[in-house]
Order: sequence, then structure tokens, then C-alpha cells
Amino acid sequence: MPATKIKLAEHYADTQLAERLREALVAEGLNPEQLTLDDLAAIDQLHVGGRKASRELADEAGFQPGQTVLDLGCGTGGSSRLLEVEYGVQVVGVDITPPFIQVARWLSQATGLDARSEFICCDAQQLPLEDQQFDAVWSQHTLMNLPDLQQGLQEIHRVLKPGGRLLLHEVFQGENPEPLALPVPWAEEAAHSYLKTPQELELLLQEAGFAPIFQQEVTEEALQWRKKHTERETRGQAQILTPQLIFGPRFLQMGKNLMDNLASGKVRLFQAGWQRV
Repeated sequence: MPATKIKLAEHYADTQLAERLREALVAEGLNPEQLTLDDLAAIDQLHVGGRKASRELADEAGFQPGQTVLDLGCGTGGSSRLLEVEYGVQVVGVDITPPFIQVARWLSQATGLDARSEFICCDAQQLPLEDQQFDAVWSQHTLMNLPDLQQGLQEIHRVLKPGGRLLLHEVFQGENPEPLALPVPWAEEAAHSYLKTPQELELLLQEAGFAPIFQQEVTEEALQWRKKHTERETRGQAQILTPQLIFGPRFLQMGKNLMDNLASGKVRLFQAGWQRV
């Protein structure tokens, strides 16, 4: 695996992740082999806005039961499971981080959803998937992890059926040109943050063969959500199930930096839909 991909995989999780999560679930009084989505809510949506943001994007998407969805950069599979349960779709999740895929498979089995999902450890820029396989591709906070975004979008286009949709809830470069406050949840160093401006992404999408369906900036909502969670994390409330289980103690600083970057205009958030043409 190239050095950039190794660095990305190492950034997100260590090999002890599953063991750490199991211990935390037991400490919370839960059975790690019999869980519900509500049990996992605090650790299962590793993006700004949590389940609310996922539901808002899914509602815009207008999913139909039985449709096939690729969850790009699925992490531990939280959005995959939410889409399966609440929208009736079939999901394949892909992520470059082996511990995330291990946890995604375990949690889907523990929630009784393993028959409706599949998780594959792979590079989003080289998908081991068939042409025209999916009705939709779902991407939350993933594109800024792709060093070669043009190649990634070409792969997305390839695996989508004609007329299929790319659904985005993504972080973009803001108008403030000052350096990011680091670390942030997607990067420890500036060299590993691949943020694009909305205009740059729009051009790349058009070149890759996509046409816009909808777009909405959700920066202010993201900032308010992050403020609320940063205050809670700073107070050090005695919670066992938190994103720190995924990212470790560094998550406190990551969350604060993300809030500062949002507030200062260094990053922006959008949800959007694009269609393969």
C-alpha cells in the first residue's frame, strides 16, 4: 500500500479498536453481540451533525426500498445501518481502514443487519466493484481524504447506474485562506488534508460526467452542532460511549479545532446531490 494510503489508514484507527469498543459497551451495560442503532448512536455517526445530518441528506435523496447504495468511506458502518433500517436500501460499505471494516461487520451482525450489508476494505480511488452496480453513492466527509479526487470521481461514475446519484455531505475549503487549525478529524497535518473549494469540486464533477440536482450549505448548522458537542466534551461529562473511543484523547483537540475552523471561515459544509449523465 502506498505511503499516503498507509498514513490515512493509520490516522483513523488502531488495531485495538474493536476490543476497546467491546469493553466500553460492556461497561455501559450492553451486550456487544445484541445491539440496537440507538445503543450505538453516540459512536456510530463519525461526521458533523450526527444522525440528523444523515437523515436530512437521505430524505433529500428520496431512496426507494430495495435500491442499492455504496457507502463511500463508511467508517464503522453507522450510516450504512441507518440507511438500511430507516430507508430499506441494500448497502455496500467501503473504507481504507481495516479496523473500521472489522468493527462495521461486527456491529452489523450485532444489530441483525449483516444479511443486508457488505463491507469491503479498499481504496475509494480503486474500487473492486462492477460497473453500473449501484443506484446511489453516499459520501459523508470522505472526499477530503482522496489525494486524487479526479480518479475517485471517475470510479464513482463507473460504479453508478445511468441516472444514479452521488449524495454528498462534505467539508470544503472556506474563503479564509489562513492555515487550518490542526489536527482536525480528517488530518493531523496540512499535507494530508485534501479540501477543495465548492467551485473546484463542481468543475471536477462536471468533468467526470455528473449534473447537479440540489445543493445546500449547512455550515451554520454544523457550527452550532459542533459548539454544543465541544462544550459537552470540555465539561468532561462522565460518558463512556463517545467519539474518543474511535479517535483517542486527541479527539478533544480535533473537535475544538474543527469548531474554530468553521467559525473563522476556513472550512464550509454542504450537502448536495449530483446525477450521473
